Amino acid sequence: MKPTGNITALVLCALLLSWSFSVEAQQPTKILRIGFLGTPPRSAISERIEAFRQGLREHGYDEGKNTVIEWRYAEGKLDRLPALAAELVHLKTHVIVTAGPQATRSAKQATVTIPIVMGFDNDPVGSGFVASLARPAGNITGLSSLAPELSGKQMELLKEIVPKLSRMAVLGDSNEPGNAQAIKEVELAAGAVKVQVHYLDVLNLKDIENSFQSARKERADAILLLPGPVMPTHRTEVINLAAKSGLPTMYFRSDFVEAGGLMTYNVNYNDLFRRSAIYVDKILKGAKAGDLPVEQPTKFELVINLKTAKQIGLTIPPNVLARADRVIR
Repeated sequence: MKPTGNITALVLCALLLSWSFSVEAQQPTKILRIGFLGTPPRSAISERIEAFRQGLREHGYDEGKNTVIEWRYAEGKLDRLPALAAELVHLKTHVIVTAGPQATRSAKQATVTIPIVMGFDNDPVGSGFVASLARPAGNITGLSSLAPELSGKQMELLKEIVPKLSRMAVLGDSNEPGNAQAIKEVELAAGAVKVQVHYLDVLNLKDIENSFQSARKERADAILLLPGPVMPTHRTEVINLAAKSGLPTMYFRSDFVEAGGLMTYNVNYNDLFRRSAIYVDKILKGAKAGDLPVEQPTKFELVINLKTAKQIGLTIPPNVLARADRVIR
């Protein structure tokens, strides 16, 4: 017969182990707090938000259970961003995700310790957010939407749907990082097919109205819109002015086309926001933002609204329609 002392010890060990597991199971799950800072109203970027939430779910972050997301929107009012960024810092969020360069700048000014993930930025290095795409170095990383060569391809698409295109108006914000390079690409592509380009600076709502009037006055055959904070905030006004002008207009985001704009060929922003969740996951698991390389866009989309084309009397060539990722009928 084996000594009873050994049996007693084994029983005690089993009881202690069982008690340990029971206590551990009763420990509350750590709630992770993520800040989200956006410039436009939530409704203007609802698809991007859902893409981001989907990305979080794919990595095990369940909002309301193990994760709290502090949503903050400036409703298109840039002067509200600093205070909203300060709120997220005060709440001691573990990471802040920004929906655009203006939001990123405000978050950068509010904290140098909390990691910041850019949902997108046209030129992270030029904006002064990171030292380089490969080695960000500070507390900011994320996704870049910089693809200036797309502007040239957008111009080429306009030429395909408007064969007689000879004059084109380009509307954009001169303060937007990346737009200067995009304009160069447009001019190169336009020069190759002998199209004159007329650039119009858009810094506020009044500039939008004046620019469409100028485009008509300059007898433009089409309009190309470049990124900037003003036009997304006044998306409805932009779409209505484009429809009133009757000019084929190329937009820089798909939500404009879904809301009634003619077409877009650009970075798939929903994909960028879904991928931003990967950065959040890595940071929450201990990675340093400055060690995570900024990724460049890998997915692009051509979206065409046939209802709008019909309204302005434009026929989209079959070969262009065949290349579209989405056609709104």
